[in-house]
Amino acid sequence: MKQERRLRILIAKPGLDGHDRGARVIARAFRDAGFEVVYTGCHQTPEQIVSTAIQEDVDMVGLSILSGAHTYSFPRIMELLRENQAQDITVIGGGIFPLEDIPKLKSIGIKEIFEPGAKLQEIIGWVRANVKPRRALTA
Repeated sequence: MKQERRLRILIAKPGLDGHDRGARVIARAFRDAGFEVVYTGCHQTPEQIVSTAIQEDVDMVGLSILSGAHTYSFPRIMELLRENQAQDITVIGGGIFPLEDIPKLKSIGIKEIFEPGAKLQEIIGWVRANVKPRRALTA
């Protein structure tokens, strides 16, 4: 009999942006909602983020960015996930994005973008509805 395991979520801050309050808030909210959470801290390269996501066997990566580097880091992360046969890891983003960039980010495979002011319960609800464990536990 197969049993679903708790979702494992990686929260990462790509690039040089050192403002991590939002990332820490969402990491804690995810933990309090019953998810397993890994937080990388600030100043992570796309390569570090993907490596950690694979090593930690996460189901989802949440990227927090305020610096505008999403036009480089988000596509690079998606490319590295594909190169490592890990494209089944759901990727979402949060932070500040020009509205015209959101459709472009979704077109490369970012599943959802949450802007400032998004309610924590809304984000948690979206994750529960849209992200499933990549591998089931065996009983």
